[in-house]
Amino acid sequence: MLNKAILIGRLTADPELRYTQSGTAVANFRIAVDRPYTNQTGERETDFIPIVVWDKLAENCANFLAKGRLVAIDGRIQVRSYDAQDGTRRWVTEVVANDVRFLDRGRDNDMGGSGFEDDMGINDRVPF
Repeated sequence: MLNKAILIGRLTADPELRYTQSGTAVANFRIAVDRPYTNQTGERETDFIPIVVWDKLAENCANFLAKGRLVAIDGRIQVRSYDAQDGTRRWVTEVVANDVRFLDRGRDNDMGGSGFEDDMGINDRVPF
Protein backbone atom coordinates (compact mmCIF):
# COMPACT_ATOMS: atom_id res chain seq x y z
CA MET A 1 0.00 0.00 0.00
CA LEU A 2 1.19 3.52 -0.74
CA ASN A 3 -0.15 6.86 0.45
CA LYS A 4 2.19 9.67 -0.59
CA ALA A 5 1.52 13.27 -1.56
CA ILE A 6 4.13 15.69 -2.93
CA LEU A 7 2.94 19.25 -3.51
CA ILE A 8 4.43 22.62 -4.34
CA GLY A 9 2.37 25.72 -3.71
CA ARG A 10 2.02 29.03 -1.91
CA LEU A 11 0.49 29.58 1.52
CA THR A 12 -2.91 31.25 1.37
CA ALA A 13 -2.60 32.57 4.95
CA ASP A 14 -0.18 32.48 7.87
CA PRO A 15 0.02 29.09 9.64
CA GLU A 16 -2.14 28.65 12.74
CA LEU A 17 -0.20 27.05 15.59
CA ARG A 18 -1.98 25.30 18.46
CA TYR A 19 -1.03 22.77 21.11
CA THR A 20 -2.90 19.62 22.06
CA GLN A 21 -3.85 18.98 25.69
CA SER A 22 -0.69 16.88 26.00
CA GLY A 23 1.46 19.78 24.74
CA THR A 24 2.14 18.58 21.19
CA ALA A 25 2.44 21.38 18.62
CA VAL A 26 0.18 21.24 15.55
CA ALA A 27 0.05 23.80 12.74
CA ASN A 28 -2.58 24.14 10.03
CA PHE A 29 -2.39 26.07 6.79
CA ARG A 30 -3.55 25.86 3.19
CA ILE A 31 -1.51 25.99 0.04
CA ALA A 32 -2.68 27.05 -3.39
CA VAL A 33 -1.57 24.62 -6.12
CA ASP A 34 -2.22 25.42 -9.77
CA ARG A 35 -3.48 22.60 -11.95
CA PRO A 36 -1.14 21.73 -14.85
CA TYR A 37 -3.73 22.49 -17.54
CA THR A 38 -6.12 25.28 -18.49
CA ASN A 39 -9.90 25.14 -18.37
CA GLN A 40 -12.29 25.83 -21.27
CA THR A 41 -11.80 29.59 -20.93
CA GLY A 42 -8.00 29.26 -21.05
CA GLU A 43 -7.42 29.93 -17.36
CA ARG A 44 -5.56 27.74 -14.89
CA GLU A 45 -7.62 26.44 -12.02
CA THR A 46 -6.23 26.27 -8.51
CA ASP A 47 -6.74 23.77 -5.70
CA PHE A 48 -6.58 24.96 -2.09
CA ILE A 49 -5.18 22.08 -0.07
CA PRO A 50 -5.24 21.92 3.74
CA ILE A 51 -1.94 20.92 5.36
CA VAL A 52 -1.38 19.63 8.91
CA VAL A 53 2.10 19.66 10.49
CA TRP A 54 3.07 18.24 13.89
CA ASP A 55 5.76 18.68 16.58
CA LYS A 56 8.90 20.79 16.01
CA LEU A 57 8.16 21.08 12.28
CA ALA A 58 4.83 22.72 13.19
CA GLU A 59 6.62 25.29 15.34
CA ASN A 60 9.17 26.00 12.58
CA CYS A 61 6.39 26.48 10.03
CA ALA A 62 4.55 28.87 12.35
CA ASN A 63 7.74 30.85 13.06
CA PHE A 64 9.21 31.06 9.56
CA LEU A 65 6.34 30.81 7.06
CA ALA A 66 3.79 33.43 6.10
CA LYS A 67 1.11 34.04 3.51
CA GLY A 68 2.49 33.88 -0.03
CA ARG A 69 5.59 31.79 0.79
CA LEU A 70 6.43 28.99 -1.66
CA VAL A 71 6.76 25.54 -0.05
CA ALA A 72 7.19 21.91 -1.02
CA ILE A 73 5.18 19.43 1.03
CA ASP A 74 5.97 15.73 1.36
CA GLY A 75 3.33 13.81 3.27
CA ARG A 76 0.31 11.56 3.19
CA ILE A 77 -3.37 12.10 2.48
CA GLN A 78 -5.66 11.68 5.47
CA VAL A 79 -9.45 11.45 5.40
CA ARG A 80 -11.32 11.81 8.69
CA SER A 81 -14.85 12.51 9.79
CA TYR A 82 -16.58 14.17 12.72
CA ASP A 83 -20.12 14.92 13.83
CA ALA A 84 -21.01 18.62 13.44
CA GLN A 85 -23.12 20.55 15.96
CA ASP A 86 -26.15 20.19 13.70
CA GLY A 87 -25.85 16.38 13.91
CA THR A 88 -24.54 15.83 10.38
CA ARG A 89 -21.41 13.87 9.63
CA ARG A 90 -18.63 15.99 8.04
CA TRP A 91 -15.67 14.65 6.10
CA VAL A 92 -12.26 16.31 5.92
CA THR A 93 -9.47 15.49 3.47
CA GLU A 94 -6.05 16.94 4.28
CA VAL A 95 -2.35 16.30 3.80
CA VAL A 96 -0.35 15.42 6.91
CA ALA A 97 3.15 16.70 6.17
CA ASN A 98 6.26 14.70 7.05
CA ASP A 99 8.55 17.31 5.50
CA VAL A 100 8.09 20.97 4.57
CA ARG A 101 10.72 22.66 2.40
CA PHE A 102 10.88 26.43 2.27
CA LEU A 103 11.50 27.20 -1.43
CA ASP A 104 11.84 30.97 -1.36
CA ARG A 105 13.30 33.54 0.96
CA GLY A 106 11.13 35.29 3.48
CA ARG A 107 10.75 39.07 3.66
CA ASP A 108 13.33 39.31 6.47
CA ASN A 109 15.98 37.66 4.29
CA ASP A 110 15.22 39.99 1.38
CA MET A 111 15.96 42.94 3.67
CA GLY A 112 19.21 41.46 4.95
CA GLY A 113 17.78 40.26 8.26
CA SER A 114 18.10 36.87 9.88
CA GLY A 115 16.00 34.12 8.37
CA PHE A 116 15.30 30.43 8.81
CA GLU A 117 18.59 29.34 7.25
CA ASP A 118 20.63 31.48 9.64
CA ASP A 119 18.61 30.52 12.71
CA MET A 120 18.84 26.81 11.98
CA GLY A 121 22.59 26.92 11.18
CA ILE A 122 22.03 25.79 7.60
CA ASN A 123 24.32 28.44 6.11
CA ASP A 124 27.21 26.97 8.13
CA ARG A 125 26.85 23.65 6.29
CA VAL A 126 26.58 24.94 2.73
CA PRO A 127 29.93 24.31 0.96
CA PHE A 128 29.62 27.21 -1.51
